[in-house]
Amino acid sequence: METVDSRNKLHSRLRLWEFPDQYIIEPADGSGSSCLDISRVDASMKLIDQVPESNSVRVPKIRSIFGVVGMLKLLAGSYLVVVTESERVGSFLGHPIFKVTTLKVLPCDHSLKNSPEEQKKMETEFSKVLSVAEKTTGLYFSYEVNLTLSSQRLHEMGDESKSLPLWRQAEPRFLWNNYMLEVLIDNKLDQFLLPVIQGSFNSFETAIGRDIVDITLIARRCTRRNGTRMWRRGADLDGYVANFVETEQIVQMNGYTSSFVQVRGSMPFMWEQVVDLTYKPKFEIVQPEEAKRIAERHFLDLRKKYGSVLAVDLVNKQGGEGRLCEKYATVMQHITGDDIRYLHFDFHQICGHIHFERLSILYEQIEGFLEKNGYFLLNEKGEKMKEQLGVVRSNCIDCLDRTNVTQSMIGRKMLEVQLKRIGVFGAEETISSHLNFDEHYKILWANHGDEISIQYSGTPALKGDFVRYGHRTAHGVLKDGWSSLRRYYLNNFADGTKQDAIDLLQGHYIVAVSRDMAPVPQKGGLEAVANFPVALFVVLMSFWFATMSLKQTGSDYKHKHLFFSLLWTGICVGMAALVRANGRIFCNRPRLHKPRG
Repeated sequence: METVDSRNKLHSRLRLWEFPDQYIIEPADGSGSSCLDISRVDASMKLIDQVPESNSVRVPKIRSIFGVVGMLKLLAGSYLVVVTESERVGSFLGHPIFKVTTLKVLPCDHSLKNSPEEQKKMETEFSKVLSVAEKTTGLYFSYEVNLTLSSQRLHEMGDESKSLPLWRQAEPRFLWNNYMLEVLIDNKLDQFLLPVIQGSFNSFETAIGRDIVDITLIARRCTRRNGTRMWRRGADLDGYVANFVETEQIVQMNGYTSSFVQVRGSMPFMWEQVVDLTYKPKFEIVQPEEAKRIAERHFLDLRKKYGSVLAVDLVNKQGGEGRLCEKYATVMQHITGDDIRYLHFDFHQICGHIHFERLSILYEQIEGFLEKNGYFLLNEKGEKMKEQLGVVRSNCIDCLDRTNVTQSMIGRKMLEVQLKRIGVFGAEETISSHLNFDEHYKILWANHGDEISIQYSGTPALKGDFVRYGHRTAHGVLKDGWSSLRRYYLNNFADGTKQDAIDLLQGHYIVAVSRDMAPVPQKGGLEAVANFPVALFVVLMSFWFATMSLKQTGSDYKHKHLFFSLLWTGICVGMAALVRANGRIFCNRPRLHKPRG
């Protein structure tokens, strides 16, 4: 495979010099290239020949870094984002892949000294959001290959495109730091521009007879409607959906390379769940009159990028989910045709909570589509023998748990087809025939599901024990219960701030100083002490009083004690309601932000 032109090749080793008034990023890969000088006063950038001299007044702090992720501008200061720790996790088509283990945000905010006091306060508030951004998980990069494109799309690129800097080859949808790179792009710093994706990357090697088979699973999260579980649902007016993920399964053996791509994403019309402290907030369909147009845009985009589309809807037909299911099915009646199909499969009704082997019923319904649209295959000479002509698009409510179980089943079936085509498997042979292979393959998909779930919901995937072991376990059911409780807490008390950080990093909101910028209101009274620990204390106390009240209830006083139980519950909910916005900056002060483009 052609690689990037040496003149555009990324620096793989860097040294960061932190002077009091400037950051110097020095290539440490022996290339002898220029250093990048970034002012800590106004964030201006320029290339210089060498690192400046240090002295007793200008003593630098020196550290190794592994890439420049980008630059963010807030009210008065700018902030440089770099990778300070990483680990190699495998290879993609022969090129090393690294996972970001530590991000660091470095302030270029000395100009704040001369800023108004209120602006300083607001800058401090925004910079706290960046500390949340430093904890972003599931970030991957390569110095040599474009991770944003599937094997098939990389193969279809012309030699001229492959010689461009990696950021110029990248698919913007999957370039996690697309917005943060803009300042560096404007300064023509190609060798410092590190493209990063968010998703997952897992691989393993196993022996089948004399053959060594390499299996890789890579997921790419779309940045267009990125966010957390309850704060990003459905689609926007442009047809971009929440939690859209492209998952590519790659098998390499004896010079052959074959890949199979699936996608997942929220139901493609506008709907939401407003966080209100209930365990499962009500589903609300927003602007229903726009649903058909939004879905058309979404599927037109999928059709253009992937070919034929089979939309597999896994939600319930009953209850709140049923309303969404009905809307989805109604919208799809106007869109389906030769290249776009819709199939509803009531996962919970058919499979329940333990009988996931009944997914074979779904496979029988989609087998024809999979056979017709196939997979991508290169022979030992790198020549294309087959191409994938269509994609299965799966969804449930969160596009996490039911979706991951279903995608792992489809991936397993297609891998068996690919291995038979390459000649590794006989006609009746399956992955289950090889215990070691089977075990590693289950773990591969379970880890994939957990990582995607953590990024969207904050917890590992539910039903992961089936993917990991092939059956439900008592431990898995208990773990799912605990994860569900954690999701409830995160939805109500943490994800709002995390959503702010995501919106800031991805440029969905751009900080701007408004002419009518008002002073930050000071909290007083009960609101000043209304935070999660207080709310949690009241919750626990209310449950304790309610329990004790009911325990002492005699038949003559039952209604009286029930009244007081409800009273304490009401106090609990009232106190917790004071903190349900969980500190979101963007929803509280929209005047300081403008949506990007």
